[in-house]
Amino acid sequence: MIAIVDYGMGNTKSVQNAFENLGYQTIITDDHQTLREASHIILPGVGSFQAAIEEIERRQLKQLLIELAENKPFLGICLGMQLLFTEGTEGGKTAGLDLIPGTIDRIQTDYLLPHIGWNQLNVTDNLKSFQSFDQEFVYFVHTFQAYTSKRYIVATTEYQTDITAIVNKEHIYGIQFHPEKSGKVGTKIIQAFLKEVEK
Repeated sequence: MIAIVDYGMGNTKSVQNAFENLGYQTIITDDHQTLREASHIILPGVGSFQAAIEEIERRQLKQLLIELAENKPFLGICLGMQLLFTEGTEGGKTAGLDLIPGTIDRIQTDYLLPHIGWNQLNVTDNLKSFQSFDQEFVYFVHTFQAYTSKRYIVATTEYQTDITAIVNKEHIYGIQFHPEKSGKVGTKIIQAFLKEVEK
């Protein structure tokens, strides 16, 4: 059973549909025991970093998510990816889950924000199974981005500046764009995550 974390700020139903269309059984939940029993943890999210962490803490999920990430495949999507990092600055400095070292800060660009629309992926050499997605288009909606070491970056996109698009540290993955809104490519990226963590 794949658990999609419900903390009141995620597009959980569309994420659920994306996984169930691939034949996987999922549950949307904030129940601690159900999350502990899950095979995979999916952390979606839309909104502010600070507000998300506050709600996660209100539901007493923060420490649990950190513990679950030690041995379960873990995927953060959009804001959920940002929450994987050490700290976010949106709404004031706020400690994240610190599963991947780095900071979430405003995109440094003269272009209009938020960054909305279809952008190409530039895939690094860090994860061979994702290299087939190089130059594919996916759908972004965000104003803040992850600043982290190159060793964790699987893909970037360009919006006057390089924006971190996919990250990975061991069995923890993050996707800045919306795979569930990115058509066939998004579906294939979800499949690539699932296959990679099954190795």
